[in-house]
Amino acid sequence: MLDLSGRRYLVTGVLTQESIAWAVASDLQQAGAEALLTGFGRSLRITERAAAALPKPAEVLELDVTEEAHFGRLADDLSRRFGSLDGVVHAIAAAPPETINGGFLHASQAAIERAFLISASSLHRLAVSLSPLLAAGSGGSVVGLSFDAARAWPSYDWMGVSKAALEAVCRYLAMYLGPMAIRANVVAAGPVETVAGRGIDSFDAIASRFESEAPLGWDRRSADQITGPVLFLLSDLARGMTGEVLHVDGGLHAVGLGLVR
Repeated sequence: MLDLSGRRYLVTGVLTQESIAWAVASDLQQAGAEALLTGFGRSLRITERAAAALPKPAEVLELDVTEEAHFGRLADDLSRRFGSLDGVVHAIAAAPPETINGGFLHASQAAIERAFLISASSLHRLAVSLSPLLAAGSGGSVVGLSFDAARAWPSYDWMGVSKAALEAVCRYLAMYLGPMAIRANVVAAGPVETVAGRGIDSFDAIASRFESEAPLGWDRRSADQITGPVLFLLSDLARGMTGEVLHVDGGLHAVGLGLVR
């Protein structure tokens, strides 16, 4: 386990204990770091229950990425608490029902824009608003969570497009925030059974392909295989890496057709 004692991180996108972001926050705490979470709206209490189940109960700050004022308020709150921040995990993604599960061709422009706002451009707003705090220390790290955006996946539709945009946003953040010693990277994770994952009609079919064809195999029930690489990118071990999309998917992205198990 990495030693991240004394480090302070913000983890967004935690909903329940099934969330990849929850597993990241748990591992950060076990590595000695302090982790604050974010939640919003009617799901805030759900996030608070998940935060209370961490090894060390964590506080939840409000962040609705569709509300511009929330970013400034979050930055001010963190500044008063810490003065600096070592890293932030962006695990926020959502899309209106009409933009997924076969709705690609007929989704409304407003719904498409909302999916993009929440799932992609929010990474930009989060990183920029927190950049003074990330730059105040010895250099900060921004890590986003994605899913193989190089290919089209049935039913993933505009969420897949948004993930491709997220990865592009990461590259531009790497370019513009690098001079401030802030790194920006993305982990493209294999499918894990979460609330969001179960919202995709083809989830079982996609997960089955990873399980049967990924060179290393894959376990859809475990987020633990993803948290280590996220912590690596948040640590000084990755101080020379930025603009990277790190695939944590059992190797499926590297093969055209895996050996069926």
